[in-house]
Amino acid sequence: MQFKDYYQILGVDKSATQDEIKKAFRKLARKYHPDVSKEADAAERMAEVNEANTVLSDPEKRSAYDTVGAQAWAAGARSGDDVRPPPGWNSGYTYGEPGGGGGADGFRAHFSGGDDGDYSEFFEQMFGRAHGGGGGGRRASGRAQAQMRGEDRHARIELDLIDAYKGAERHINLRGAKLDDAGNVVPEDRTLEVKIPKGVKEGQMIRLAGQGGAGYNGGPAGDLMLEVQFRADPRYRVDGRDVTQRVRISPWEAAIGGGVEVTTPDGATVEVTVPAGSGSGRKLRLKGRGIPSSTAPGDLYLELEIAVPSAVTDAQKAAWAALRDAYPGFNPRSA
Repeated sequence: MQFKDYYQILGVDKSATQDEIKKAFRKLARKYHPDVSKEADAAERMAEVNEANTVLSDPEKRSAYDTVGAQAWAAGARSGDDVRPPPGWNSGYTYGEPGGGGGADGFRAHFSGGDDGDYSEFFEQMFGRAHGGGGGGRRASGRAQAQMRGEDRHARIELDLIDAYKGAERHINLRGAKLDDAGNVVPEDRTLEVKIPKGVKEGQMIRLAGQGGAGYNGGPAGDLMLEVQFRADPRYRVDGRDVTQRVRISPWEAAIGGGVEVTTPDGATVEVTVPAGSGSGRKLRLKGRGIPSSTAPGDLYLELEIAVPSAVTDAQKAAWAALRDAYPGFNPRSA
């Protein structure tokens, strides 16, 4: 992803308080708002300023961003440089609902021109398009004593593929953040036990009622929405409920065919028939053996890959030479 240095965009230090971020945003918004600015790139700059404010004015987003930023800054990265966060870096971070970013008292919406979804690819890769938020926060608007439900929160949870086949119970550590009395962002961590339903898909939301933001004036807490991601595994590719599994076979199994045993993602062992003359990349379909569902389970595709053993001993070298001699004129580059 191409890094965005939000602190540099707003012109504040990385230790800036929320008041300092708010003041910097107001100053830049007055300078670059397209309705009043004479700058040629006013609209583009305003979009960057809005995006930076959306992240840095929200304690949870800022905490997650600082995790990626620390690695980027240590490597000397600047805005526009490619950064490679480690896999699963954002698992367990919580983010507020759109409109609940705790930002500059509604000032973003006044200056933005209305499109709260106009965010960079970097932002959407970090938080998802749905987590943009207006930065307006929740305001009682004259109803200070009214009870209000707390904000819903979002987080990502990494699962192994077998969890989707069998279901599971997992303890997850949630990494949030809050403001202390001085307006500084401080970490706020907690652990929850989550029941993973059998048949869960990547991108699916698991709702944990009452585990979101605290209510206002005695109102009920919001919910926590966990977005499912599968942990990277070189053996599998997942597309909806369909799963593609790499299966390595020997050259003679590919040439002659025959039965081979395969351990499927749910841990079961099945015997499949490799057709004679199979090449690398050929797929064998096992109907209904993908991610389960009570209505339409996915399919499992076994993608064959020919593994060529090395020739070390004299006997092995002679065997490969005999195979070569058995196919005079065979040229794989012209086949």
